[in-house]
Amino acid sequence: MADHRLPEVHSPSSQIIVFPEEAPLRLESGQLLGPLSIAYQTYGTLNADKSNAILICHALTGDQHVANVHPVTGKPGWWDLLVGPGKPVDTNHFFVVCPNILGGCMGSTGPASLNPKTGKPYGLDFPVITIGDIVDAQVRLVDHLGIGELFSVIGGSMGGMQVLEWAARQKGRVATAIPIATAPWHTAQNIAFHEVGRQAVMADPDWRGGNYYEHGVVPKNGLSVARMAAHITYLSEKALQGKFGRNLQDRAARSFSFDADFKIESYLRHQGSTFVDRFDANSYLYITRAMDYFDLEGANGGKLANAFAGTNTQFCVVSFTSDWLYPTRDSKAIVKALNAVAANVSFVEIESDKGHDAFLLEEPEFHATVRGFLTAAAGKRGLLPHVEAI
Repeated sequence: MADHRLPEVHSPSSQIIVFPEEAPLRLESGQLLGPLSIAYQTYGTLNADKSNAILICHALTGDQHVANVHPVTGKPGWWDLLVGPGKPVDTNHFFVVCPNILGGCMGSTGPASLNPKTGKPYGLDFPVITIGDIVDAQVRLVDHLGIGELFSVIGGSMGGMQVLEWAARQKGRVATAIPIATAPWHTAQNIAFHEVGRQAVMADPDWRGGNYYEHGVVPKNGLSVARMAAHITYLSEKALQGKFGRNLQDRAARSFSFDADFKIESYLRHQGSTFVDRFDANSYLYITRAMDYFDLEGANGGKLANAFAGTNTQFCVVSFTSDWLYPTRDSKAIVKALNAVAANVSFVEIESDKGHDAFLLEEPEFHATVRGFLTAAAGKRGLLPHVEAI
């Protein structure tokens, strides 16, 4: 891998904690992973009794730079609309932690990291991981920060899967949880889209069997196609039609070639080309596989409610009407399971035509939901003494 593409892999522009090889992480596969690095960002101030901490879990192509300028792209953080002073996740009151996930490529241990046994990047020698493994690594970080109970765990899409795993695996350590635009399992359709993306990456001659790092190349064409295919699933048909329609791109007539005649073609090509500058191809393979393996129902005896038995966590489940990747029925399955164990749960379906990506965009009702839920919960716990408990 050319060093100028992903300098954040080995020297992240964020905080980092390294757990030594003598304290490895035991993965669901049975393998031990160590040393283990977790890169993370924090915002706001942790209060004296460490009761105001919120963990933000990022989605597939996200990272720890949730509310600051991204060191590679120079763009605002991926959830800058939601997290910050005075925003729905208000860093004037809450201490926000956002880690780069295990398997990522922005400083946390992943396939681009150096394998201590060889001194070379792991590549495909990196063990296959699960969402549960990702959460177990985050638990290490939260323990390191000395935080016993998180006031809230929040995330959308794959981040929402992590929220569900936190609530299931760490009962007693999560006061509130906001799983957004997510599902308790990956469907056959979800797996199918991911497999197309992985095959695109692996079909690129520059992938070199996962060892492209040593050859100074990047399978950019394959990764770009994978990103293009995935990006289609993040949008709704209405959003695509409304934004692009059949409009031509910078031309008055069809070119009768395979150039990007249509605006939607140009848009997807741009999405693909910019993605390869900030993301590692092997990380894409490993993270999509972790999502495919996610099945909270199967992991709990074939009954989703078992995952939440005995929980004291207060949940706010959010879905969007035009999200066909993780449709509302998936969120309702979560709510039904929580109701079955008499959990404290509220559910909001947001009317939106923006598709799955709505949780990342300007959606006033969604932002008001998050703000209202956190404010009410914080008031009950005395974190916002000027707010009357509801």
